[in-house]
Amino acid sequence: MNELIPERWLDAVPLPWLSTLIAAAIAVLVVLVVRWVGLIVLRRLANSFLLAQQLIKHSEKPSLWLLPLLALQSVWTGAPDDLYLIKSVRHTNGLLVVAAFIWLALRCVRAVAETVALRNPLEVEDNLAARRIQTQVRVLVRCLNVVVILFGTGLMLMSFPAVKQIGTSLLASAGLAGLAAGFAAKPVLGNLIAGLQIAISQPIRLDDVVIVEGEWGRIEEITGSYVVVKIWDERRLVVPLTYFIEKPFQNWTRSASMLIGSVFLWVDYSLPLEALREEVKRVCDEIPHLWDGRVSVLQVTDTGEKSMQVRILLSSADSSRNWDARCHMRERLITWINREYPQCLPLLRAEISTRTDRPDVHEPVKPQDVERQPPV
Repeated sequence: MNELIPERWLDAVPLPWLSTLIAAAIAVLVVLVVRWVGLIVLRRLANSFLLAQQLIKHSEKPSLWLLPLLALQSVWTGAPDDLYLIKSVRHTNGLLVVAAFIWLALRCVRAVAETVALRNPLEVEDNLAARRIQTQVRVLVRCLNVVVILFGTGLMLMSFPAVKQIGTSLLASAGLAGLAAGFAAKPVLGNLIAGLQIAISQPIRLDDVVIVEGEWGRIEEITGSYVVVKIWDERRLVVPLTYFIEKPFQNWTRSASMLIGSVFLWVDYSLPLEALREEVKRVCDEIPHLWDGRVSVLQVTDTGEKSMQVRILLSSADSSRNWDARCHMRERLITWINREYPQCLPLLRAEISTRTDRPDVHEPVKPQDVERQPPV
């Protein structure tokens, strides 16, 4: 032994600790070798199982710390109780073991979430089921992460005698303390409960199209306390989870992404409606990537003293395509009316009369006397 270890090291380390440290080094070395062999075997066995692959991938780093810490804890536990500072070493190593377990649990939960995301991608055409599943998993995973962290932190704190005494003294006033804690934690608990409600009832899901506070956007992220709505102009609207439980909002993709949009035009009464219907049909036929073929209707929805209102209904597979289809239809119809029936744009009619012998007789209105009025 004296030949393997320099004499100055032997002098620096107390003799009772020497055998314990040698045992600890051997235990850590054996555990690392077993872990390396085990990872090779597990990777080969998990080739056809996606969940197993994700669990191995995410638990690789935590296990690199957890297994040696467990080996060290077994060595410290078997060491003599009268060893200098052995109680402090055991306590510190125990805290590190709990922290490593918390890390491993969080990584395993994340592995399950990523497995569900890989099995239910959002990039498919009909992603309603995938959005529902991913929303549930993400919200539940965040809630579970909070529970794991709180539980692990509680275990670490309870290992200190002072914290145990404080907890015992607080039991006497548990009613008052619980009431005060309830008021203080109301926002946190409210968001936590709202998150569970959203995960179960799902008023919103990831990538849902919503109207919140007058803003059109998509649900980009659902956390444990708030929801991020990506607005159409790349802004982000951050809304508490409780908002979607307590206040009304519009969800355009609640049961399906298909949508019907409207285009309104104000035109003169002289515009032939049948010709306009034919033009609407022709415009729909030239945008099959925007119009899904379900609804294409032209109706006169209002009449006024100067013009009539025409409404065109268009259906699309989703709200983004419907917006583009409506803009395309509006532009094409305005161009068509300007080209084919320019006189049928909203006009302001007026009679110009000259004084004659018979005041009740007026000259007929001439075409050049008709003045144009800009569309309303």
